[in-house]
Amino acid sequence: MATFSSRTTGLLAAAFALAVCSSASAKLNVVASFSIIGDIASQIGKDQINLRTLVGADSDTHVYEPKPGDAIALAKADVILVNGLQFEGFMPRLIAASESRAVVTETSLGATILRDPAGGHYHFDEGKAVFHAAPFDPHAWQSVANAKTYASNIATAFCAADKAGCAGYQSNARAYLAQLSQLEQDIQQQMQHIAQHRRTLVVGHNAFRYFEQSYGLHFLSPQSVSTESEASAADIAGVVRALKGRRAVAVFAENISSPRLVRQIAAEAGTTVAGVLYSDALSATDGPAASYINMMRHNLQVITRALNAH
Repeated sequence: MATFSSRTTGLLAAAFALAVCSSASAKLNVVASFSIIGDIASQIGKDQINLRTLVGADSDTHVYEPKPGDAIALAKADVILVNGLQFEGFMPRLIAASESRAVVTETSLGATILRDPAGGHYHFDEGKAVFHAAPFDPHAWQSVANAKTYASNIATAFCAADKAGCAGYQSNARAYLAQLSQLEQDIQQQMQHIAQHRRTLVVGHNAFRYFEQSYGLHFLSPQSVSTESEASAADIAGVVRALKGRRAVAVFAENISSPRLVRQIAAEAGTTVAGVLYSDALSATDGPAASYINMMRHNLQVITRALNAH
């Protein structure tokens, strides 16, 4: 039978204690599908998580092509966060390919969800028009009330995966929800100063219906809820007529897509593009919309400045 000296026994005990401590302090490996969810996750997890965001700043999740490193990140994940509502078309295949055992959390679950009025959209595949059925509008984060649901769902997912760290996640969530409540109040207050006849605007794709419903604006767009959809000549002409007839008062580009289409619309209507709105992605860290809250405040500022101009 092997025997150990008191010194060896002490070293083994210290090593065991260090291993236990290291295990207890290990950070949660979190993968978020795109930048807006990634930011909300960072507000809830802070230094308790290692975060990997697949679709980064100023990038379009609708048309994202996964990279080999994405599957590796998913395989190592403890928690996977997605929007759901068919927003991340690439995710089901990517998760299956990664053979990840992590629980996938749909952060929009329980939010107030709008249906896509068209039930989906057309896009071209090898020259043929293909209809992609999508019954719901996935851009639920454009309502701050829904963003609160996202935050609560993320905190719940973190607590389920890391019970020892749950108190920290819950504390961070309470602080963040308070910031979101203040943001929502500020948006509602500033909307009150916009005249009713100046509340219609034009954007590239129909990503702002939740903002529209929550805060009393009306958005026109030649594209449907996906940037994969094709803008028809009739849709473009209808938007131009609305601008010429002063039923719409401002045109905005989006950070995730080329401004070519909205510039064309503005030129045909005899106006200019009033600014850039952040729809489906945050800006880079040195930009005006590097967090969800900053994104909403930036959009609010750009919209109110244009709609209040005379």
